[in-house]
Parts: sequence; structure tokens; C-alpha cells
Amino acid sequence: MAEPLPICYLNGEFLPLEAAHISPFDRGFLFGDGAYEVMPVYRGRPFRAAAHCARLMRSLAAIRMEDPHTAAEWRALFAALIERNGGGDQSLYWQVTRGAERGRNHAPLPKLKRTVFLFSAPLVLPTAAVRERGVACISAEDTRWARCDIKSTALLANVLLRELSVEANAAETILLRNGHLTEGSSSAVHVVQAGQLRTPQHSPEILPGTTRSVVEELAARAGVVHCAGPVSEAELRGADEIWLSSAAREILPVTVLDGAPVGSGQPGPVWRRLYAELQLYKGELAGQPW
Repeated sequence: MAEPLPICYLNGEFLPLEAAHISPFDRGFLFGDGAYEVMPVYRGRPFRAAAHCARLMRSLAAIRMEDPHTAAEWRALFAALIERNGGGDQSLYWQVTRGAERGRNHAPLPKLKRTVFLFSAPLVLPTAAVRERGVACISAEDTRWARCDIKSTALLANVLLRELSVEANAAETILLRNGHLTEGSSSAVHVVQAGQLRTPQHSPEILPGTTRSVVEELAARAGVVHCAGPVSEAELRGADEIWLSSAAREILPVTVLDGAPVGSGQPGPVWRRLYAELQLYKGELAGQPW
């Protein structure tokens, strides 16, 4: 994300980012005991807000926490923060932790007032030049925990896997578990074979990506056949096209994997079709209630 915008929200108050402070005993700080979301905002309008709120609610339920706000309350917070930071295109981050407990105890889970934090930053998407040449990625064994479907703030494994790609001057680390594709360290991964879009099926090993779901909907609209199911390492490496999708990347073509070209080594025709559909969809949503 880019440098944060100046106003944030913390526990009932909008305030300058520099004035935001949490207790050192917050369980989010000590244990990563919380869940979060990141949502793009286009021209002041949150994108797929209902889906992001629903996913946060699922993540919180999975870690035995109630959602501290209703969907309407979240929407009011989003709107207020976006306005206070000047509107336009933003990347909005929000998280809920279990709260601050005096001391440090693994269990039992305490009943505490939740810590709620939101901030936003300018939305910086891949440039046209990056999209036209595509990006290079590396692969690695998926060493994360067994509940990747929970969007937890405990992201150390993801951070270390992403660092591998930084060290290799690559855009992302694409993960493999037991010989099959799972996802990227911070993105969903799609492959195209013989014109068919394929994505690993949802499971505890994969985060149900909000942008991924948009891609699947737009594939149906564009007449591109989509199949959710196992993708072997051999199928990944032999794919005609590979894409990354996420809130911060939209849909981004991968043209090199572990030093070898993907397909023709250029962004493929199915990606171009779906990227154009996404831009049309964003335009259709502009001005509509969210």
C-alpha cells in the first residue's frame, strides 16, 4: 500500500494517524488475534463492500469473535473515512482484534471490548506498462497454517513467502502444496488452458478472494468457461496464461514463472478480455448505490 492518508478511525473516534495508539496488551499486537479486510475504493465508491463485510464476518466467526458492527455501521464508517481523506481512489484497510487484556494469556479466550481500526491510502494500481509486459513470479512450497480461509492478521508466513519474491526481484510468490497450486502469498492465482479459466477450488487452504469472485462472474459474462478444481504443478507450469488477482492488483498477467516464459511470454488474449470486462464493470457501478 502507498503512504497512508492522514485520518484514521480507532475505537469510536476519527483522529490523525499519528494520534492513534493501542495498548501493548492488545491481543492483536501480542498474538495476531484478529481479522482484517482490504477494499478498493474507486472515485469515492467502495468496491464490493457487502462481500468484504461478509468475509470479515466469516473470519471473525471462525476465530470465535462476534462482529462489533452491523453492515450498516461499517458502511457509515467507510463513507466517513473516505470523505475525511478526500475521496477519490483509495485502498481502505480495516481490522478487528479481540481487544486489550491485562497480561498475556493464551486461554481461555477473554471477553473484551474489541479494538477496531481503519485507515486508507491512495489506491496505486499496476501501470499500463506493467500490465502490457506482465510480471515475473517465483514458486515456493506453501508453508502457511491449515486455515488460510481465515483472513487473519497473523501473516508472518505470508510475509516470509512474499519476501522470497522480493529477494528474487519478482512480483509474487506462487504457492504449491502437495504438488498442487493453492494461491499467491497475497493474491489469488488463475490459470488458462485451451481458453478455459481454472482456479483452485475453495478450501481451508485458500482465502476466498473477493476479487477472484469478480473475475469468475465476469468470465461468465464474457463467455469464458471457468472451472474451480485442482490445478497440478505441471498444469500451472504448462498453462497458456497465469494471472494474479487481488484488491491492489485487480487482474495482473504473469509472463514469467521461475525464469521460464508463461505461454507466449506475453499477456494473453483471455486476460485482455477479462481485464477489459473489469473496467467496463467498474464504469457500470460508478454512481450506483453501494
